Amino acid sequence: MAQYRIRPYKDGDYKAVRDIFAAGIMEQSSAAFLHLLTSPWTALLLPSLFFLVLVASGSVLLALLPVAIVLAVAWVYVRFFSTDYVQLALRTDLRDIRGTYLGAADTCLWVAEAGGAVVGLVAAVQPQDPAERGTALELKRMSVRRASRGQGIGRALSRTVLQFAQEHGYRAVVLSTSVVQRAAQQLYEHLGFQRVATKSPSLLARLLHLYIIRYHYDIPAVPTPRPPVKACSGSPCHRGGP
Repeated sequence: MAQYRIRPYKDGDYKAVRDIFAAGIMEQSSAAFLHLLTSPWTALLLPSLFFLVLVASGSVLLALLPVAIVLAVAWVYVRFFSTDYVQLALRTDLRDIRGTYLGAADTCLWVAEAGGAVVGLVAAVQPQDPAERGTALELKRMSVRRASRGQGIGRALSRTVLQFAQEHGYRAVVLSTSVVQRAAQQLYEHLGFQRVATKSPSLLARLLHLYIIRYHYDIPAVPTPRPPVKACSGSPCHRGGP
């Protein structure tokens, strides 16, 4: 197992952070496409379409054509959704990483470094839900390079956010992940996160059973008050490996 360490973001990490995030999201396209194929609507539509055209035309090849078209459209939809999500992030919070994550109070972005290269990232931000602000921080932008997975880096990055939130006096950490990110779900649930809600971003996503899972983690109460901690300075570098 390779050695790695977790540290706060530096300006020299800019390209690596953006590339790792983008690659991680685009990897989910295949998983999302396979998820579509297991949707009840897809399982009903494709065989029905095949047999209708087969009966009408008497040709297996003609019957396969509309099925292939539907599958191609579904793949384009999945890729477009993933690409659009990546581009939105790169134009917003990941365009000015220092300003977004190191300039505001109680926010931070950390990277995992191994062999002198950045191999993962995670951020802590204020939740979008006003009801959660002041009591919870949100874990966001978690991603680890494919070649560096299976070494406990994702777990260490997650725990860095939990520690940061506790040091800053928050009572909870929240996060959102998609239904197709099964490895992420297993990681968060193993750490003690609880599912609290699911929602679909659109009617089409709902029909295709594509939804977002919301998780909540209750931070254990600290017996004695901790002194105030400056933003992004409360969590020291963590090292991992054998």
